[in-house]
Amino acid sequence: MLWTALFLAFIATAEPTVAQDITQFPILAPATAPRKLHGRFLHITDIHPDPYYKTGTSLKKACHRKKPSKKKNRSKYWGTPYSDCDSPLHLANYTLDYVNKHWGSEIDFVIWTGDNARHDNDRRTPRTPAEIFQLNRNVAKRMEKLFASKGIPVVPSLGNNDLWPHNILTPGPNAVTKEFTSIWGSFIPFAYHQIFQRGAYYSTEVVPGAIAAISLNTLYFYDSNKVVSGCDSREPNDPGNLQFDWLEVQLKIYRSRGMKVWLTGHIPPSHGNYFPECYVRYAELSLRFQDTILGHLYGHMNADHFYLIEDVDLLLDVDQPDGKLRGEDDLCDALLNDFADIPKRSKTDMDGFGVVNVSPSVVPNPYLPSFRVYSYNISGTPGDVDILRKGRKPSHNRGDHGSKEKYCAEKEYKHSWKCILNNTWHTDSDSPSRTNTLWSPLGYAQYYIPDLGEGNKTHYPHFKLEYATYAPAALYPLTVNDEEGMKDKDNAFYPIPLKNLPKSLRKGPVSKSKYLPYGMEDLTIGSWVDLARKLSKDGNQKLRKKFRKYMYQA
Repeated sequence: MLWTALFLAFIATAEPTVAQDITQFPILAPATAPRKLHGRFLHITDIHPDPYYKTGTSLKKACHRKKPSKKKNRSKYWGTPYSDCDSPLHLANYTLDYVNKHWGSEIDFVIWTGDNARHDNDRRTPRTPAEIFQLNRNVAKRMEKLFASKGIPVVPSLGNNDLWPHNILTPGPNAVTKEFTSIWGSFIPFAYHQIFQRGAYYSTEVVPGAIAAISLNTLYFYDSNKVVSGCDSREPNDPGNLQFDWLEVQLKIYRSRGMKVWLTGHIPPSHGNYFPECYVRYAELSLRFQDTILGHLYGHMNADHFYLIEDVDLLLDVDQPDGKLRGEDDLCDALLNDFADIPKRSKTDMDGFGVVNVSPSVVPNPYLPSFRVYSYNISGTPGDVDILRKGRKPSHNRGDHGSKEKYCAEKEYKHSWKCILNNTWHTDSDSPSRTNTLWSPLGYAQYYIPDLGEGNKTHYPHFKLEYATYAPAALYPLTVNDEEGMKDKDNAFYPIPLKNLPKSLRKGPVSKSKYLPYGMEDLTIGSWVDLARKLSKDGNQKLRKKFRKYMYQA
């Protein structure tokens, strides 16, 4: 078959899985010889390689066949931006090779959030489970060769298009969870294989003894998956509920060990994506363990944006502010309206917020190929921060919020998790998610291919810096102090290596740049809330225009 031949080309440079010592992914204790940290990690998502993609074919035929008379309706060699077509295999290869060449020696781990098969958008050439699994296996082999073989942990998540039919996943163990246990066998710690076979989720330590990444199976929360119960509290064996029960235990363990956690998966947690009760459980755990969770990294939406998880999300409907009930067709407008509900800084309680970051996709459907590289604080040692805050009591209990006591006895509300969940929240203004300290996220640089449609077999496209979140001064740390108090320029931390900056930023400090629109000091919760508040103000039209531009890359 055609796609079989193309598969062989796709993995021509791949090598057999490199055996890895289980101590690289410690469950209870850190490795004896930790890797040197670079303070950066990659987030890449939604590659969607398509073995049937053909140059010059019709956009209306999924870029698979028929040559339209008008050139504007024909597929491009490297992929067709702003279309419904998926990625040609050489775009997938080129992207991973580019990341490896320019960032492979600069990152500590890889967050890879799913959708490694084509969309089911061609009735004449329907997808099959065998094709989906093979595409995922091919991409996994590339990830093994380029990253895992160098000792860089890779953290994959299951996407809604990584199974057949798309969106539908029955409770495990099943054929999908068993197959992906094999496909991702070298990425998932052995101790979690049985858990993964049951639910396609797992946990791994990406910085041993310090930072873990928890890969969630968001299909069990997704409201398009009609074969699960949507986290109904009366269904304790619902796979969504079982996953949240497991997640709660994981967060408790990591918190007790003084570790920090990134939550990651394919489909972002929101009212529009998750079953209502699943979203309540996610929001409650996110806020209850705010002192442990560094952030939330997702894909699926293909549009660059961020949004806030708020304590008002846990209010009963009778208490919901109007702003949380309205909806808009345009994602950007909806977010800006939500941001407008944020109170003034003096009246904002940061204990009640979490931040979800949604990365754009590699597939040029419907925008431009993109990836992100985050930086995080690696200065100091764990001893510099009393992570467990011994002697300090947890912040507060949300059990008597709003009209809970009055309405939770009523039939309409008594089975809702909003009424059931009354646990004490663990928040701390000095935690890395709130204050720039050891392990705090500092910023990210986003790269994209603006000239995708102009390339051909002999002219390659170019990844360029689209924008970065940093304040200008943060890009150029001139010196750091070593143990003797001497200035050591060679050991200074650059969040973006100079070689990966555009020429206008390589020369040295600048006061402002078109590449640095947000000027964020770090990516702590307060910094994100401040940016959201700025975006919501009518007087900041220029900033809002940039936010929209980055979201839709147009």
